Amino acid sequence: MQASTYAIKASVCFDARNRRRACVLAAGFANTRSVALNCNFTSNNSICMRDMGMKLTRATQGVETLFRSTVKPRSVKAQASAGDIEEATPFKPQAKKSSGVVLPFVGVACLGAILFGYHLGVVNGALEYLAKDLGIAENTVLQGWIVSSLLAGATVGSFTGGSLADKFGRTRTFQLDAVPLAAGAFLCATAQSVQTMIIGRVLAGIGIGISSAIVPLYISEISPTEIRGALGSVNQLFICVGILAALVAGLPLAGNPLWWRTMFGLAAIPSILLALGMGLSPESPRWLFQQGKKSEAEKSIQTLYGKERVSEVMLDLTNAGQGSAEPEAGWFDLFSSRYWKVVSVGAALFLFQQLAGINAVVYYSTSVFRSVGIESDVAASALVGAANVFGTAVASSLMDRQGRKNLLTFSFTGM
Repeated sequence: MQASTYAIKASVCFDARNRRRACVLAAGFANTRSVALNCNFTSNNSICMRDMGMKLTRATQGVETLFRSTVKPRSVKAQASAGDIEEATPFKPQAKKSSGVVLPFVGVACLGAILFGYHLGVVNGALEYLAKDLGIAENTVLQGWIVSSLLAGATVGSFTGGSLADKFGRTRTFQLDAVPLAAGAFLCATAQSVQTMIIGRVLAGIGIGISSAIVPLYISEISPTEIRGALGSVNQLFICVGILAALVAGLPLAGNPLWWRTMFGLAAIPSILLALGMGLSPESPRWLFQQGKKSEAEKSIQTLYGKERVSEVMLDLTNAGQGSAEPEAGWFDLFSSRYWKVVSVGAALFLFQQLAGINAVVYYSTSVFRSVGIESDVAASALVGAANVFGTAVASSLMDRQGRKNLLTFSFTGM
């Protein structure tokens, strides 16, 4: 009985053919033992010993044959069947909360990207009408100041956005950022002088500069690893969506010359929604962990990914913190020999992109179309914005499959 039990248990590790052999051998061992028991009750011990010896010899030869057939070093999976006494329990992976829970919070952050694009493109269709309303229709220098003052403010905001996010946290910085965004929109919409208009544009520029720093930062820090790559290009996509929205918003200008004030005032709505939405959004778990607020980080992780992933994400944050033994690089380190090549390539890509003239298209395409005799100048600009969104969406979908370098080569060839 014991020999047959061991043979059956061992059959889990063999294939079907060897399992049948093992069962036959088990029967042989059992029969041998039964012969030995019967010999105790018979008088002809010589006959019994001869029969038992013959059966034992056959069983031994079968065992040798079985193990010779299984000495090949190969990987064999245990397969359970109805004849197996011990069955393997299948592994069931732990169910994880859907990563779609993160998307609403990503959407709230993308309001900052939309505002970035909207403030860039809103002056495109409105410039001629606001110039007439403010009495600077013939003064192209002041018109240029109104356009470029946004970028001056954005430069200041982009330098301060990162440090503000590190000091106050990501969500609180978003709420602070909503103040210059909303104030700038209000001043531009109600401006009765060029000075007020420029101040409003500078404030809006500071707001979008801060947004340009913290929107991609927040999205990357709250996105789960399985969709982090896909969400990496969302910021640029929604900037283009904001530009398109600003160009579409200019369509009523032909029938209502004062509509330009409404165009600037509309930017206050997403600014307020951004502040309110960030009040309901979880803080970045990474920032909370870096600040030593581990209990709050766990609550944030539970909101973003579910309770079952808290320990996993906390372990990742711990490992990431332990692995970052190298000191942070300062601004002047960017010009060292270690980083010079990478910084030069990155800066050159941005420089060549700007030299392609895209900013002139974003700011002045309506005037250009009008000067060449296109009656639906604002609509033509809206089509340019739609093409911009389409190109960004295509690049986002192909980025992981075609590679960054191939897409850059194709893009710069087109420009």
